[in-house]
Amino acid sequence: MIQLERKGISEESLETQLKNFTTGFPFLRIADPATPKRGIKVLSQEQQEQALENARLFGGEVCKFVPASGAATRMFKDLFEALASVQNGELAADASPACKYVENIHRFPFFDAAHILRLTLYSRGLDYGSKPKGLIEFHKYPDGNRTPFEEHMVEGAMYARQPSGKVKMTVTVSPEHIEEFKRLLDSVREKYENRFSCRYDIEFTVQSPSTDMIAADDRNRPFRTEDGRLLFRPGGHGALLKNLNEIDSDIIVIKNIDNVVKESLLEETVKWKKILIGTAVRLREDISGYLRRIDAEEASGKGVSESLLKEIRKFMSAEFCVEMPDLPEDETAAFLRKKLDRPVRVCGMVKNEGEPGGGPFIILHPDGSTSLQILESAQIDLSNPDSARAVKQSTHFNPVDLVCSVKNYKGEKFDLSRYSDPATGFISVKSYEGRKLKAQELPGLWNGAMSDWNTQFVEVPLITFNPVKTVLDLLRPAHE
Repeated sequence: MIQLERKGISEESLETQLKNFTTGFPFLRIADPATPKRGIKVLSQEQQEQALENARLFGGEVCKFVPASGAATRMFKDLFEALASVQNGELAADASPACKYVENIHRFPFFDAAHILRLTLYSRGLDYGSKPKGLIEFHKYPDGNRTPFEEHMVEGAMYARQPSGKVKMTVTVSPEHIEEFKRLLDSVREKYENRFSCRYDIEFTVQSPSTDMIAADDRNRPFRTEDGRLLFRPGGHGALLKNLNEIDSDIIVIKNIDNVVKESLLEETVKWKKILIGTAVRLREDISGYLRRIDAEEASGKGVSESLLKEIRKFMSAEFCVEMPDLPEDETAAFLRKKLDRPVRVCGMVKNEGEPGGGPFIILHPDGSTSLQILESAQIDLSNPDSARAVKQSTHFNPVDLVCSVKNYKGEKFDLSRYSDPATGFISVKSYEGRKLKAQELPGLWNGAMSDWNTQFVEVPLITFNPVKTVLDLLRPAHE
């Protein structure tokens, strides 16, 4: 089929996607919520300082990965609705978001007396309703306003700068926005390179069309448009695993485009990012040490000693909440080697104070082993009393604050596609031109796409999480 060929999607992949609509995706079995009692590390002052030292001494390459795709339409959703109401002759309530926006318009960095709601949203004005978040002016400074993209450039210079001065970043954007991002980078590069004595190496990548997913009708058949074409939809942020897999760096730091603060409040964010980097470096070194000891003992011809296997089991339990299934003695060494030799991620977790985000849990796998996972609500069977209780007892959430170690103990890059769980996608109901359809998303990037990684959760302060989901979030102290 021509559409499949143009997107690079095989017929086998299409058949698998359609089968998923019929079979659905299984819920994951929750053993316990991850909490500071077990599953989330609360680092002591000494541990924080050691992690900072690990980050300082680390000689490998760090890359900052920023998912920045899509337009900021949802950020201005309330204003679009308010404008439609006004055009229909309806007046907004005094306490409405639109009224709050107008009353505080002088506080927004993109304020201009000539710009009101219509000019903020449409092309004759700022056109912010169709721009990506990364290009919207979030913060005011004496020398000019800054976009989130620029704030990520500043962050990168503070914790991802190499000894050579290079700051490596990969930013995923929609194809239609690439040139705008490049123009912005060209216009500000010199300013920030001079300010931080660095050199930016920034790559803009797009989500591959081959990761798009077929839509289905209510009978789980391929959804077709009025002109008979198959309808494909983006596969969600899980599709970015392919972009992540193309980065050849030792450490990759992942953070969403809208989670930024003004530079005056950046100290804690930078400190904790370095702590997460240092923690990931230490875990990678510990794992490498164990794998080399396994190699040495196997090379001796005597096999892996029980004392080493016991030490590794204790390490995996303490650091990653990985418990062993019941295995024959002669299979234990191979199982532990496989569990050790995989990518590592250290995920910042903040206390749950009502903000949305993926929840941290200890999951029980079919083979009897356990691991730490970040779950979205769609992956949890809330009709199961044990799962519902675990959700209620959960204390933290993940604000998409991840540090990833993606090379093995021999210095070879992992193929990240091998450590994803394809059974952790999910299905939702959407609409297209007034017709209902079923949409399918790939396993989320920090959910199922990293299911088979070694994972550690670390508590980080709430000040490190300052997302801008609606335009009124820019009135919060972290953004003014």
